Amino acid sequence: METTPTRTSKTSPRDFFLWAGAVLALYGSVISFLTLVFEYINHAFPDPLASYADPYGGPVRAAMAAVIVLVPTTLVLLRIIRSTINKEAGKADIWVRRWALVLTIFIATITILIDLITLLTTFLGGELSVRFILKVAIVLLVAGGVFLHFLAELKGYWLLEKKKAGYVGITVGILALATVASGFFIIGTPQDARMMRYDQQKVSDLQNIQYQITNYYQQKQALPTSVQDLADPLSGFLVPVDPQTQELYTYKTEGDLSFTLCAVFNRETPDTAGKEAYPARDSMYYGGVDENWTHGVGETCFTRTIDPDKYPAFDLKAR
Repeated sequence: METTPTRTSKTSPRDFFLWAGAVLALYGSVISFLTLVFEYINHAFPDPLASYADPYGGPVRAAMAAVIVLVPTTLVLLRIIRSTINKEAGKADIWVRRWALVLTIFIATITILIDLITLLTTFLGGELSVRFILKVAIVLLVAGGVFLHFLAELKGYWLLEKKKAGYVGITVGILALATVASGFFIIGTPQDARMMRYDQQKVSDLQNIQYQITNYYQQKQALPTSVQDLADPLSGFLVPVDPQTQELYTYKTEGDLSFTLCAVFNRETPDTAGKEAYPARDSMYYGGVDENWTHGVGETCFTRTIDPDKYPAFDLKAR
């Protein structure tokens, strides 16, 4: 049923920014929610044709933070707007409200159409998978829900059914809370994330030390006796230390060409294969050598052997 206000009120700066904020918060909430759910689907249904995911859950953390901030903001702003209309019926017909609602309905409609076209195109190409179907279904449900909700808003339904509008807000809040809480099963707690960041830094330090050892060997045709031999004030290289203990990493020589680097890790290297198109942290390249830095919990050692043919001595005289 469409409301019939006694007169049309003027659009005040407050009205404009309330609606602008509500629309932006709504769009941000929907995008963040879909991103979060897509990440869950990627982890639940890995695709062997996909690449690797960020092992530290960067996209998940960002989407969780956005949902936590934007969903309550959207609900609060819409509640304030409806309260304003209840006090002044003419606010239901101001231009900024009509434009915001029609624009949202239009975007939701376009999203639904694109979603269905994408589904049919993929189906006709014979590339359907559970992972893809779930993502299409989620987009269809969310876009359809937004379309129906704001179509009813345009017709004034929620202004008449205040109690139902409140129930919708509570339901959306609970759904957002449950979705965010599920993220902790993927990325762990904030403490887990910090421990994994420590591990990431340790791997980076070991890679750096390994590069310096290789460079040292090419210059001197011998392995350093300790990592402290790598320190070079002229080049500015300082031997990195464990960020947690502030102690030197363990280094041992295993003959003339082999050496071992060790570090104590907090968490096992996450298995992110096929979960999304992010670079694999475990594949780093120095001098064309594929270095595998996969580790478990506790002390993990990496033994490397220098190939003199790949790393010949530098011709210092030519310099």
